[in-house]
Amino acid sequence: MKKLIFLCLLVLLFVNQEVFAQGCAQCKVVAEQASSEADESSFGSNINTGILYLMLIPYALLIFLFRKKIVGILRMVFLKK
Repeated sequence: MKKLIFLCLLVLLFVNQEVFAQGCAQCKVVAEQASSEADESSFGSNINTGILYLMLIPYALLIFLFRKKIVGILRMVFLKK
Protein backbone atom coordinates (compact mmCIF):
# COMPACT_ATOMS: atom_id res chain seq x y z
CA MET A 1 0.00 0.00 0.00
CA LYS A 2 2.84 2.38 0.81
CA LYS A 3 4.43 1.61 -2.55
CA LEU A 4 1.20 2.46 -4.34
CA ILE A 5 0.87 5.80 -2.54
CA PHE A 6 4.51 6.60 -3.25
CA LEU A 7 4.04 5.71 -6.92
CA CYS A 8 0.95 7.94 -7.20
CA LEU A 9 2.78 10.87 -5.62
CA LEU A 10 5.74 10.31 -7.91
CA VAL A 11 3.50 10.31 -10.99
CA LEU A 12 1.77 13.50 -9.82
CA LEU A 13 5.15 15.20 -9.42
CA PHE A 14 6.23 14.46 -12.97
CA VAL A 15 2.96 15.05 -14.78
CA ASN A 16 2.94 18.18 -16.88
CA GLN A 17 1.22 21.10 -15.12
CA GLU A 18 -0.84 21.92 -18.22
CA VAL A 19 -2.84 18.75 -17.64
CA PHE A 20 -4.18 20.17 -14.37
CA ALA A 21 -4.74 23.70 -15.69
CA GLN A 22 -6.92 23.14 -18.72
CA GLY A 23 -9.89 25.26 -17.71
CA CYS A 24 -13.30 25.26 -19.29
CA ALA A 25 -13.85 26.33 -22.88
CA GLN A 26 -16.21 29.17 -21.97
CA CYS A 27 -13.76 30.71 -19.51
CA LYS A 28 -10.97 30.44 -22.07
CA VAL A 29 -13.02 32.22 -24.75
CA VAL A 30 -14.01 35.01 -22.36
CA ALA A 31 -10.40 35.46 -21.26
CA GLU A 32 -9.21 35.65 -24.87
CA GLN A 33 -11.91 38.19 -25.75
CA ALA A 34 -11.07 40.31 -22.71
CA SER A 35 -7.40 40.45 -23.62
CA SER A 36 -8.31 42.29 -26.80
CA GLU A 37 -10.66 44.73 -25.03
CA ALA A 38 -9.54 47.63 -22.86
CA ASP A 39 -12.33 47.42 -20.26
CA GLU A 40 -11.06 45.35 -17.34
CA SER A 41 -14.31 45.46 -15.34
CA SER A 42 -16.22 43.59 -18.04
CA PHE A 43 -13.66 40.78 -17.92
CA GLY A 44 -14.38 39.98 -14.28
CA SER A 45 -18.11 40.26 -14.81
CA ASN A 46 -18.02 37.94 -17.80
CA ILE A 47 -15.92 35.34 -16.01
CA ASN A 48 -18.27 35.43 -13.00
CA THR A 49 -21.31 35.04 -15.25
CA GLY A 50 -19.72 32.06 -16.98
CA ILE A 51 -18.89 30.38 -13.69
CA LEU A 52 -22.41 30.90 -12.39
CA TYR A 53 -23.83 29.47 -15.61
CA LEU A 54 -21.65 26.36 -15.32
CA MET A 55 -22.65 25.91 -11.66
CA LEU A 56 -26.37 26.23 -12.41
CA ILE A 57 -26.66 23.19 -14.70
CA PRO A 58 -25.76 20.44 -12.16
CA TYR A 59 -27.99 21.96 -9.48
CA ALA A 60 -30.92 22.23 -11.90
CA LEU A 61 -30.45 18.58 -12.88
CA LEU A 62 -30.34 17.47 -9.24
CA ILE A 63 -33.46 19.44 -8.39
CA PHE A 64 -35.26 17.96 -11.40
CA LEU A 65 -34.20 14.39 -10.63
CA PHE A 66 -34.95 14.52 -6.89
CA ARG A 67 -37.94 16.87 -6.96
CA LYS A 68 -40.33 14.38 -5.30
CA LYS A 69 -37.96 13.77 -2.39
CA ILE A 70 -37.31 17.50 -2.01
CA VAL A 71 -41.04 18.28 -1.95
CA GLY A 72 -41.60 15.48 0.57
CA ILE A 73 -38.89 16.82 2.86
CA LEU A 74 -40.22 20.38 2.61
CA ARG A 75 -43.75 19.20 3.40
CA MET A 76 -42.48 17.25 6.38
CA VAL A 77 -40.54 20.25 7.72
CA PHE A 78 -43.13 22.98 7.14
CA LEU A 79 -46.33 21.05 7.81
CA LYS A 80 -44.99 19.45 10.99
CA LYS A 81 -47.15 20.53 13.92
